Amino acid sequence: MTRPDGFWRRHAARLAALAAILVLYGFARLPALTPSERTALAARFAFQRFALPHLPAALAAGAGHAVRRVNPSVANIQGWISAVGAGVALLDLDGDGLANDLCWVDPRVDRVMVAPAPGTGDRFPLFTLDPQPLPYDAATTAPMGCLAGDFNEDGLADLLVYYWGRSPVLFLRRADVPALSAAAFQPVELLAGGPEPWYTNALTSADVDGDGHLDLIAGNYFPEASHLLDAHARVDVEMQTSMSHAPNGGRHHLLLWRRATAGAHPTAEFVDAPGAFDPQTNHSWTLAVGAADLDGDGLPEIYFANDFGNDRLLHNRSTPGHPRLVPLYGRRTLTTPQSKVLGHDSFKGMGVDFADLNGDGLLDIYVSNIAQDYALEENHFVWVSTGHPELMRRGIAPYVDRSEPLGLARSAWSWDARLVDFDNDGVPEAIQASGFVRGRVDRWPELQELAMGNDDLLHLPGFWPHFRPGDDLSGHVHDPFFVRAASGRYFDIASELGLGDAQISRGIAVGDVDGDGRLDFVVANQWGDSFLFHNLSPAPGTFLGLDLRLPVTTGLDGPGARLGRPAVGAAATVYLPDGRRLVAQVDGGSGHSGKRAPTLHFGLGRLAAGTPMRVDVHWREAGGSLRDRTLWLTPGWHRIMLDAATGADGNSSHQPTGLIRSTRSTRSTQPSTPKRT
Repeated sequence: MTRPDGFWRRHAARLAALAAILVLYGFARLPALTPSERTALAARFAFQRFALPHLPAALAAGAGHAVRRVNPSVANIQGWISAVGAGVALLDLDGDGLANDLCWVDPRVDRVMVAPAPGTGDRFPLFTLDPQPLPYDAATTAPMGCLAGDFNEDGLADLLVYYWGRSPVLFLRRADVPALSAAAFQPVELLAGGPEPWYTNALTSADVDGDGHLDLIAGNYFPEASHLLDAHARVDVEMQTSMSHAPNGGRHHLLLWRRATAGAHPTAEFVDAPGAFDPQTNHSWTLAVGAADLDGDGLPEIYFANDFGNDRLLHNRSTPGHPRLVPLYGRRTLTTPQSKVLGHDSFKGMGVDFADLNGDGLLDIYVSNIAQDYALEENHFVWVSTGHPELMRRGIAPYVDRSEPLGLARSAWSWDARLVDFDNDGVPEAIQASGFVRGRVDRWPELQELAMGNDDLLHLPGFWPHFRPGDDLSGHVHDPFFVRAASGRYFDIASELGLGDAQISRGIAVGDVDGDGRLDFVVANQWGDSFLFHNLSPAPGTFLGLDLRLPVTTGLDGPGARLGRPAVGAAATVYLPDGRRLVAQVDGGSGHSGKRAPTLHFGLGRLAAGTPMRVDVHWREAGGSLRDRTLWLTPGWHRIMLDAATGADGNSSHQPTGLIRSTRSTRSTQPSTPKRT
């Protein structure tokens, strides 16, 4: 039966509105993969999980807690205060040329542990790093993370541990103790004059002032006088003064390298540069710090991922001994919300990483926030370069957020964020450490109420709702594993890979633990076991791995002189036969509490083994001069000593071939299975 013309005239407006709603609903629906597409993506990856070793029972006596003792004024939010502390770093500690050693923090025992990665052999026994005889009160102090580096430039790997309750401690490798053990590391105060009550949640290294030596960038969280972990304190803790623009966090620090010695009693001296950061940056509530040269001038820019306020991207205009860091701000357009303009956002930044996602030869920035559905209505950021780094000289951040079209806008309450090419196809995957506190009682309604409350009361913990053991905030989520589909959009396929179980994770470290050219990763979990995920991807492409090294400046005749020190900040551009460029820089510890190995890895896709490639390397030598060289390399791992004599073919005056280690991937097509420990 047909309707009379009058019916259509009477209901034209309603029908038009209904049609518009249906069209908008179609636009609002997120793209999805078909089951067959998911299966095809998942078939490219495989991982085997190994738990990190536990501390021997004799050393862990009386530990095993799942919540911290806190200042009485924050007892009602004890669960909130106890939500951080797990961290992990992958490194080559024993000089075997592989990133198969671990330094990690387990909050259950509040110890910093060092051991071989599971499945890589019992090369040395597990040991812990104890700051004593330096001042250390275990009742009011907790380790938060471990940063690896050669801080006294003698060719031996050192460790730097940062804490809540005191300033960081250097553990410098002694040249007179050959066996790896606690005795092989000498604890040294990072600050002259003794410890200060820092609450550090982010620490990275980079040559900020361009003098050829690594400096340290520390992002603190609570103010110095917080007495946060003192269960007997009589001074109340002050929380943030705003959920979106809090300027009362702990002071940040740029520590410039000055001098160092090697030997039986090694030293490394750093000097605080108190005026390095602008006032807003200086007192942000920072959870992650990243450093990378974003404009190609040889000086690293610094990204602070901040809780309760704007993230900060600082353009580096320093000269040796004189740091100058200028805040950058993105441009807002008619269709851009202020919250999606770099430098003006008000989200909860907790992780940062760098990679080239759009193939323009410039690094983009991946930032994790609170981005759980029906939560605080925030999202993660993918700051994609606009291709105009010269705008930084005018104070403009040349980046736009592309998290939504890339499919990386939402997941959960996330911490470390990593861009890693796990299958060597030349396109990075995106992984995150997620979860906050796990319990039985959903506290999202209370958190929503707190976020919409009066900022004048927010700094008083007595006005906060209770967040105690048993309460839940994003506590039953998994760590996402995003893979880029043919459409260009990323999709989370963690469940298809057997990685979909709930985790409460904080740090992610990345490295090739067995040298097979497939990158592995370690996840540090809060109040639970941490895990190594050994990469057994069945048919990955070929790869180029670069272990770039600088000559040592101390201990020239010591055991580490031949190996040199990691060339943190060195940049490499790989030119592929099909015209693509791949770029990366040696990372000095960017992120929240996970630290990747200081090597470069490039997935080459279907490039045939033995194919020579042009590789341009850009680095700063110990004297501060910038150097550029073109090398011709074939797929596989290469360790290259960078010095002024390195020629266009990779040759060096220190080695006849310029390669201290140059191996080609001889891995069989059958994935290897690591030995369980």
